Amino acid sequence: MDKQDGRSVGEPGALRLDDPWYDTLASGWGELDDAAETTDRWGEAQPPPVPVPRSAPHDEVYLAVQRSAAFQEVRRRYRRFVLPGTVVFLVWYLAYVIAATAAPGLMAHRVAGALNIAMLAGLGQFATTFLLTWAYARHARLRRDSAALDIRWETQELTGGNTR
Repeated sequence: MDKQDGRSVGEPGALRLDDPWYDTLASGWGELDDAAETTDRWGEAQPPPVPVPRSAPHDEVYLAVQRSAAFQEVRRRYRRFVLPGTVVFLVWYLAYVIAATAAPGLMAHRVAGALNIAMLAGLGQFATTFLLTWAYARHARLRRDSAALDIRWETQELTGGNTR
């Protein structure tokens, strides 16, 4: 980023773009050797690389990536977080709505001053939304982003970095 905050890139205190999609070196990326690690930093086994010839057409590359163990693992990790999180949040939201319509006396019960159960539950909805957003971003960063980046680089390498 040049002169984003009035400083050039080399100056102390200059802003940096720390994005894993852009700051990874492309040369030699994804090439396997005998000493390649087979686990990630949490000790989980890494799936084998996508087996596709380098001259394959785009359709074949993307279909092979979709069928690969690495892609399936990323999707499995995504579903294992998102589905339960969605169910829990929807049950919590529906319980709030049903309680507000079916038990207005309970929801109007004062807790402290003008604060009642309905207001606490409504504020809890906001807190739950922010908590779930934070948890999703953390889970994605820790459990899926590096594997997805590896798949992206392999796909770019196999397709020659060209898009249609």
